[in-house]
Amino acid sequence: MSAHAPGLVLTDQFGRGIEYLRISVTDRCNFRCVYCMPQEGLPWLPKAEILRYEEIAEVVRQLAPLGLRRVRITGGEPTIRPGLEQLIAQLRAVAEVEDIALSTNGAKLPQMAAGLRAAGLDRVNISADSLRPDRIVAIARRDLGLDPLVAFDAALAAGLGPVKLNVVVMRGINDDEVADFARLTLDRALHVRFIELMPVGDLRELTFDHVVPSTEVLERVASLGALAEDEGPARGNGPAAYYRLAGAAGTIGVITPMTHTYCGSCNRVRLTADGRLRTCLYGDHEVALREPLRAGEPLEPLFRRALAEKPKEHSLLQLKVGGLKALSQVGG
Repeated sequence: MSAHAPGLVLTDQFGRGIEYLRISVTDRCNFRCVYCMPQEGLPWLPKAEILRYEEIAEVVRQLAPLGLRRVRITGGEPTIRPGLEQLIAQLRAVAEVEDIALSTNGAKLPQMAAGLRAAGLDRVNISADSLRPDRIVAIARRDLGLDPLVAFDAALAAGLGPVKLNVVVMRGINDDEVADFARLTLDRALHVRFIELMPVGDLRELTFDHVVPSTEVLERVASLGALAEDEGPARGNGPAAYYRLAGAAGTIGVITPMTHTYCGSCNRVRLTADGRLRTCLYGDHEVALREPLRAGEPLEPLFRRALAEKPKEHSLLQLKVGGLKALSQVGG
């Protein structure tokens, strides 16, 4: 963590320093991925309830002097909200913010990557659950002609590196592609992260039977060669453990919310599209910021109250998901 003045670092009741904010800019998405959103979609938030870019930037401006250093823009799918470059430029103008990242399905990256970089975006994570066109359509339940490698090339060409591909591994659906994804790292500076499936809310099609433990994923990757732990630039701000195949240009990461919770080192909170500060992805604790923000009230007391109540760990394994119907509601 960066060095801050005494008493200003945002810490929760368990002493965890909070320097990372995930910002959902929309609840809408151009995909309907089987693990993330119902096929019919969800009731969308009314436009008047969604924070304007200026309001999001103001939340960040008030958090930054308290220790916020890293932000990630999420959705839904953030690239479908018009003028996203405007928000990135406003966040870039906050002197204390050191890192601005974007999570996207990549469908619009070929057209947008250069403009996002010019606005001040540092790097990008791309969701890519298959390398096979027919399977991409089946998982996303939309056909937008997505090619994850074209999206990766566009991001890399724009200077949005390190580029990470996030793969949600689902037994019987895409787990037979683990080695194919890992093989990509041999000759590309690509960081593939295999994420354990998190069965959530109303998405009853996927169950714990579809979860592939990270130990099994790494065993499949090891069929390509020996794996060594890696502490390179892909290490980032999150919970992934990274490995590298011998001589590989990129790395392989695993994220293990089901088999090994990483709550003890959690350094993040989430801002929902309608202005709620959510302190745990799967908790039900949140603090409303939108109305105080629009009334011109200082937000620091609300930040501090939220962190004082941040739970020790999530309750996902107890099938408690904090009222979530779908992951798309909070951007993961």
